[in-house]
Amino acid sequence: MAVVVLVHLATVRRAGPELALVIVCGVIGGLWDSILVSMGWVAYPSGMVFQGAAPYWIVAMWMLFATTLNCGSICEWLKGRPALAVLFGVAGGPLAYFTGEKLGGIQLVEMQEALLALAVGWGAMMPLLLLLATRFNGVTVHDDARQGWILD
Repeated sequence: MAVVVLVHLATVRRAGPELALVIVCGVIGGLWDSILVSMGWVAYPSGMVFQGAAPYWIVAMWMLFATTLNCGSICEWLKGRPALAVLFGVAGGPLAYFTGEKLGGIQLVEMQEALLALAVGWGAMMPLLLLLATRFNGVTVHDDARQGWILD
């Protein structure tokens, strides 16, 4: 995952904003998954550095996810469409974690509570992450004066 993030940063127009996005997404995701762990809704079989905290590899996956937010993926298409972003988060977040459980990477300890929390959390986070991606967009350069706040 580190290689993909490094390649992403080496190939974008401005690495500074993209690096900020990667770090912010890693922090948000790490905190979110740590909440899920501390509430007893999910458990991870490996990679736990601290009891009650998200494993290092899930934080790395959040950072990897950040590299897709500005690169013409479905995430780019969702920018400016907050209702669709919420729906995508509500459906996609729990589905990703459910799939992760089937692959053995995560255990949904309290299935109903975990899936509900994931739907609510991802429904709120997806629009937020897309706003952050717009704020820290190092992939595209806009001539619009509103984009003056993007880091160089």
